[in-house]
Amino acid sequence: MREQPYVGLTLYGLSGSRKYLNAAERRRFLESAQRLPSSERLFCEMLAWSGARISEVLALTPVAFDIESGVASIETLKRRRRGVVRQVPLPLELLDELEIVFGLTVARRDPELAVRRIWRFSRTTAWRCVKAVMVASGINGLPAMPKGLRHGFGVNAFQSNVPPHLVQRWLGHASLRTTAIYGDVVGAEERAIAELMWAPAMRTSGRYQIMCAVRNWAPRFIILDSVRRMFSIRSHGKAR
Repeated sequence: MREQPYVGLTLYGLSGSRKYLNAAERRRFLESAQRLPSSERLFCEMLAWSGARISEVLALTPVAFDIESGVASIETLKRRRRGVVRQVPLPLELLDELEIVFGLTVARRDPELAVRRIWRFSRTTAWRCVKAVMVASGINGLPAMPKGLRHGFGVNAFQSNVPPHLVQRWLGHASLRTTAIYGDVVGAEERAIAELMWAPAMRTSGRYQIMCAVRNWAPRFIILDSVRRMFSIRSHGKAR
């Protein structure tokens, strides 16, 4: 964990625990969400893939989605003035499912349905839904809340080399200073560089050599043990 550069802006709690979902946790969250009814599942997926706040997703209407362009227009609610809208690209698979389940194209043609909220449950119900999926995914602590998905989106964007100004736009940050905190999480490329530093000393370590040997031979031992057990079961069966 790195020291955060801006006072009041941090991805970590006082104990050092992180507030964001890592890549493995995001995958588990999306997998667990598949067990939900379509409406709740798509709500959880929208949170994960858009990086939007829970209130912003709840406020979405059919007219906010442009299926052909592959984007959603999300009003940034955490601003002093209303009407600040940002466009966020979404996976085509998610947009296709939203179209199938909610009939967005047809709804946009109706003046009343076009501006009616897609997810009409309360913020409390939405929060409980996300929390239940977190529990089912084995995620607990500070990341296990809707904000953890938003932070995880920002971290994932930076680690995927998305330009900071795009991350800022997608998350609806007024200042790039806020967005910059997501660049302070150690990613795969930085860890690979660190491993170059560790490698010379580690290779001369007896413990390192033993661990490498175990990793190389472990699968073979598992296979051999399985074969032994198979023949053992067969021999016992013949004896009987």
